[in-house]
Amino acid sequence: MRVEDPEAPAAPAAPAHPAYDGHLGELGAPLRRSPFVIGFFGGLGVFLAWWLGDLVVSIGPTLVLVVVSMFLAAGLDPAVRFFERRAGLRRSWAVVVVIVGVLAALTLFTVAIVPVISDQVASITRNAPGWLDSLQENQRVQEFDEKYGVIDKVREYIAGGDYAGGIFGGVLGVGLAVLSALANTFVVTVLTLYFLSSLQTTKTALYRLAPDSRRDRVTRLGDRIVEGVGGYVSGAFIVALCAGLTSLVFLFVIGLGEYAVALAFVVALLDVIPMIGATIGAVLVTAIGFATEPKIGIACAIFYLVYQQLENYVIYPRVMSRAVDVPGAVTVIAALVGAALLGVVGALLAIPTAAALLMLTREVVVRRQDAR
Repeated sequence: MRVEDPEAPAAPAAPAHPAYDGHLGELGAPLRRSPFVIGFFGGLGVFLAWWLGDLVVSIGPTLVLVVVSMFLAAGLDPAVRFFERRAGLRRSWAVVVVIVGVLAALTLFTVAIVPVISDQVASITRNAPGWLDSLQENQRVQEFDEKYGVIDKVREYIAGGDYAGGIFGGVLGVGLAVLSALANTFVVTVLTLYFLSSLQTTKTALYRLAPDSRRDRVTRLGDRIVEGVGGYVSGAFIVALCAGLTSLVFLFVIGLGEYAVALAFVVALLDVIPMIGATIGAVLVTAIGFATEPKIGIACAIFYLVYQQLENYVIYPRVMSRAVDVPGAVTVIAALVGAALLGVVGALLAIPTAAALLMLTREVVVRRQDAR
């Protein structure tokens, strides 16, 4: 048996990685820092971002419906809270009362007003050729018509009665457009009901994503934004209702009672659109007034010129002062940007969105800068 001397020097340890003992060269830089790897994963990230962006664009119409539903839910929330406070109802019952009231109002409107509007639109269509004949009596209009034949083309277009089909692509297109509108209305109604019933739960879940040290402030800011959106929706409805009722009375007084209900409804509907809606409605009514009789057209032009000043400087500021606080220039820019991005829906959402961004800027950015 071999006995080892304890004082003998120990044998050298075997290298941990015999393949890298110096005979095959030194270790290079890790591949994860190489330009190739960085470029590969960078390109992969760009491709992934492009793919996700394309998915978002493809579901754009659905996202618009979701945003509109949340917007309407925030607008109806003050009514729900009113029934909670005054009637002592639970939120679920208050939501049911508000939704039933809205649906009942829409049903009554459809039953009572839509037939009148349809008859008056048909009357406008019947009288349009006569208005075109009266326009031909103007010398400048005659010169313009002789050169381009515009009035004859418009007369044939109206007499044909298929302009709705031309707009939507024929009878099949009209049917598809109606079905699409009904489907979108159903989806928005269901989503609005869902968001309205679970609004407080949804807000609480979103607020819990903030750190505990900032959760109280985030909750206050979020509640202020939701209240602002709700106030804006309610205010816009009140302003549009004032425009519609005022136009209805005025049109009966000046002798356009045959078209009063239809035109007043159009004015109220267009008045919801910021900036340009009221002007478009005024131009439409004034044009029909001129076509009926020049004196009526002049009266319409004067009335809407005065009323729009009253609405812009008296009614709108008083109604919206508690809901949104947006300077005039920001309102114009926000409405233009919103309309360019999402059309009418973007124009409707632009002002409360701008108000929310301004409020966050004042409460977060400006206060942080002032504290330095």
